[in-house]
Amino acid sequence: MMRHLISAADLTRDDAVLILDTAEEMARVADRPIKKLPALRGRTVCNLFFEDSTRTRISFEAAEKRLSADVINFAAKGSSVSKGESLKDTAQTLEAMGVDAVVIRHSASGAPYRLATSGWIDAPVINAGDGTHQHPTQALLDAFTMRRRLTGPDAGLGQGLDGKRITLVGDVLHSRVARSNVDLLHTLGAEVTLVAPPTLIPVGVETWPCEVSYDLDSTLPKSDAVMMLRVQRERMNAAFFPTEREYSRRYGLDGDRMARMPGHAIVMHPGPMVRGMEITAEVADSDRCTVIEQVANGVSIRMAVLYLLLGGNEPAVTHTRPTASEEK
Repeated sequence: MMRHLISAADLTRDDAVLILDTAEEMARVADRPIKKLPALRGRTVCNLFFEDSTRTRISFEAAEKRLSADVINFAAKGSSVSKGESLKDTAQTLEAMGVDAVVIRHSASGAPYRLATSGWIDAPVINAGDGTHQHPTQALLDAFTMRRRLTGPDAGLGQGLDGKRITLVGDVLHSRVARSNVDLLHTLGAEVTLVAPPTLIPVGVETWPCEVSYDLDSTLPKSDAVMMLRVQRERMNAAFFPTEREYSRRYGLDGDRMARMPGHAIVMHPGPMVRGMEITAEVADSDRCTVIEQVANGVSIRMAVLYLLLGGNEPAVTHTRPTASEEK
């Protein structure tokens, strides 16, 4: 494992599989009466969030506490950032306090990379989402969910997603989740197809390791997993499609479309969902939809990442065996 986790593209196949396998161990901890490990006792992790978040922030905090780390939550609103403090000054303040790792979410693409390479802080940096650039732990939890559903928790150990056909649908242009998933799924051996209106496909997508289609109906029967992406209105500064109704008709997932998917195929969504537009309530509440699983798996993946960056080389979960005298 590298010192920082800034982009899914930085992960080798061995790195990615190691994280997924470690997350399987962490997931077993969630089934225990006491859901805690002492791996990061005495370490301090700061959640540095310059952008609103619910799932990611709470997921990281839960992961840190389950590993027994001390947690500092920093929100830009109500802090000195609202008074004009720079990222550099904030980072140097955290360095002076002796934090051991920083989880950062920022509206500016590249902010986590800047923090990791600037020398302002001597601690591992984990990117929790930067602008429209990357969200590596989201891609990891999505891949973890796919591997568990399509291969099996134990059968998937040591494996990637070789030959699996994954379709990402919707607002690719503004989606850091789409970029991260394309990078990671390709590394793990999956075949990725992007489906979106031409106006929501990024310039330069032909250099990405994926296929592009504008026809959702022709792609569904060939998909092992379909991930619906949220239309990110807060990042839009123009009209990218005529109406919500037109978008939903062409690129929304309803019961009829879900019926065209193979029987084993799953429906995914990084959240938050806009029900009725990109996905209907019928699909969102079906057994084939993994949204709640993705949230639970997010804690396991983030525990794995924090452990591997901070914990060392010991096994994540120790299984004690009885000694010979005890067996007698």
